[in-house]
Amino acid sequence: MGFLELDGLSKRYAGAAVVKDLTLSVDKGQLVCLLGPSGCGKTTTLRLIAGFLEPDAGEIRVGGRRISAPGATEAPERRNMSMIFQSYALWPHMTVFDNVAYGLKLRGLPKHDAQQRADTILAVTRLSQLAQRYPGELSGGQQQRVSLARALVVEPETLLLDEPLSNLDANLREEMRFEIRRLHDKYRYTTVYVTHDQAEAMTTADLIVVMNQGVIEQAGTPEEIYQRPRTEFVARFIGGTNVFRGRWDGTDGVACGNGLVLRCGSGEFGGGGDTAVSVRHHDIRLAPTRPEGVTNVVQGTVARQIYLGSHRDYLVSLADGETVRAVTPSHLSVPPGESVWLHLPPEHCRALAQ
Repeated sequence: MGFLELDGLSKRYAGAAVVKDLTLSVDKGQLVCLLGPSGCGKTTTLRLIAGFLEPDAGEIRVGGRRISAPGATEAPERRNMSMIFQSYALWPHMTVFDNVAYGLKLRGLPKHDAQQRADTILAVTRLSQLAQRYPGELSGGQQQRVSLARALVVEPETLLLDEPLSNLDANLREEMRFEIRRLHDKYRYTTVYVTHDQAEAMTTADLIVVMNQGVIEQAGTPEEIYQRPRTEFVARFIGGTNVFRGRWDGTDGVACGNGLVLRCGSGEFGGGGDTAVSVRHHDIRLAPTRPEGVTNVVQGTVARQIYLGSHRDYLVSLADGETVRAVTPSHLSVPPGESVWLHLPPEHCRALAQ
């Protein structure tokens, strides 16, 4: 039994199901990322956990205590949860210290104890030197740390984050991913983090829950989700991949177009024969001449090549018009229009039952 349990959770808007019979168990102290595209139901799930919405079916339990069910939803303020929104939602007329300490004041904590706890969390979040500044005097990353400090200082059982880094530029987002993980490792609150950014999920999460159209496609560690996707949706959404479609030959091969039979080192073949094969961009080997002594090779023509410093990004057209994307070391340079051979190593080909 997990600490936070979602059991058959469903929510509909205007008759349309946004969350469909969702079941998930989160261990105490675990950081779980709900990952998926816009409209997949992840933010609705988070708001159900927070108590801002009431489920149409199913239950939510925390520590074995039911907090949500149809007609019996506990108020958000009674759940001992803190939530961080996309907007920082800081009070502009309050200093950093006052923003952080406000929740302690509402809880009636003695002034000395509130001062001590606020000072401690400001030090942990590296905000001590900014305690007397106002939000308008801070950078986006500093404001996000204030938001985190304010959520953590009240010592919630559960921390909820709704796309907290979406308003930051690329460099700050990268910095804050590691900051969120560092703070989680220090305090080990049970955390549910909503994002559409796979890099955020891979950096921060113990468990990634990939959602699509209101259901869970797959849940697992970052390595499991990336290395062993179970569906085409997960393979495409987590990391760049090429997907070939064909017929299972009854052994370990899938017959695709262009006379190519892909031998697959892992995955699940379609019982009815139809099978997709996922091959990550960076796992494809590109060469100007046909490789000797290997299987899974096909010839194509370079349609596009982009130099990106540490690597080159190729788009290769095959004879039937299908395109394959490959990422190679930067020293390998083949101009557009030239013929190339692609080697798709079997150990990197994963079968996906359709």
